[in-house]
Amino acid sequence: MNRAEALKLVEGWTPNRNLVRHMLAVEAEMRALAAHFGADEELWGLAGLLHDGDYEKYPQEHPLKLLEELEKLKVDPKVIGAVRAHAWGRHNLPEPQNKMEWAIYTCDELSGLIVASALVLPDKKLSLVSVDTVLRRFKEKAFARGVHREQVALCEEKLGIPLEQFVEICLKGMQGIAGDLGL
Repeated sequence: MNRAEALKLVEGWTPNRNLVRHMLAVEAEMRALAAHFGADEELWGLAGLLHDGDYEKYPQEHPLKLLEELEKLKVDPKVIGAVRAHAWGRHNLPEPQNKMEWAIYTCDELSGLIVASALVLPDKKLSLVSVDTVLRRFKEKAFARGVHREQVALCEEKLGIPLEQFVEICLKGMQGIAGDLGL
């Protein structure tokens, strides 16, 4: 599956434009993290783009319906593994096992914090969000309450990337596609 095919699947299953933007954000983060690790940016990006593809259509079964579809389409097993890993704990899905899987598990939540950090600014521009801003917001438990900060913090233990650097990598990735995110 290439990116165009993945985007077609995502957009076909996801009428909610904000959810599509979330998947684009995680794709950008995953590409940036792949570059950091010298890994396959296309493969990691596909996992980020696809990861919530069934969430709107099948919220109770997420991500099981998407996993079935990806297997039927014979998508790379690494992409399927990462999509499965991002939902660790739901439907008895297993713990992430490698860098790609831990990357999506940790950056998925961070994307929400970064977007929320932009949305409270007067101009609502991602380009105006700094690493320091995101880190300050990370410490404010009342800000973007839905963000599981402990999941993001696993970047240090599971990826060997200090939180500040992790935020920087992911923020830069998202800033690179700010127009696509409407920010």
